Amino acid sequence: MQVALEGRTALVTGSTQGIGAAIAEGLAAAGARVAVNGRDARRTEEAVERLRGQVPDAQLLAAPGDLATDEGSAQVLDRLPDVDILVNNLGIFGSRPALEIEDEEWRRYFEVNVLTAVRLIRAYLPGMIGRGWGRVVNIASDSAVVIPAEMIHYGMTKTALLAVTRGFAKEAAGSGVTVNSVIAGPTHTAGVEEFVYELVDKDLPWEEAQRVFMRQYRPQSLLQRLIEPEEIANMVVYLSSPLASATTGGALRVDGGYVDSILP
Repeated sequence: MQVALEGRTALVTGSTQGIGAAIAEGLAAAGARVAVNGRDARRTEEAVERLRGQVPDAQLLAAPGDLATDEGSAQVLDRLPDVDILVNNLGIFGSRPALEIEDEEWRRYFEVNVLTAVRLIRAYLPGMIGRGWGRVVNIASDSAVVIPAEMIHYGMTKTALLAVTRGFAKEAAGSGVTVNSVIAGPTHTAGVEEFVYELVDKDLPWEEAQRVFMRQYRPQSLLQRLIEPEEIANMVVYLSSPLASATTGGALRVDGGYVDSILP
């Protein structure tokens, strides 16, 4: 299969590093014009330059702005009033004992992990429907289905994102626009390395720390390793393409078999 996205414009939120950066690279390699987003303008420009080095002749632009704020959202929408592909990757996570999560933190997680996606879908979906083509991909998590005891506030937001996906897919029914979510499993990013070391011995070498983490905290994984960001990006690039025209309203798993279910 060959994925060709020439002539399409994509926005990947939270794409200066990690999974978002891998998705931006994958879409650019497939020919899309890709907008890289981050809160800090300098870091966003640096991410664009790195991506140019990874994908020769890539069509790229920086779209900095803190999407958790009205001002930052307006900044991004002014820079990029229309897109063909929207990838809602922005998210925060961290561990906290359940009874210690206070109201303010619950609200912050919901606003960053859910409401930013809702806001952008609301802004871009009408244009996609009017043009008769578009792709929305929301990056969810295995934590949406298997709620981790150490971060139920994060799990709650990813469950909500699955509902958001299904609801907006119905809004776009029959229009040529698809709306899907990707259930990403435990993935190897810089942020996850920090998270792992919050839970296991900080003196362990990384490879051993990863094995201990997977054995103690993610024993359901059939891969028995962390997923690489590029493996998540491959699914997103496919869903963003014409090849996935009959896939909508779905929650597609790239979880290494973590969720113990025979259904998506």
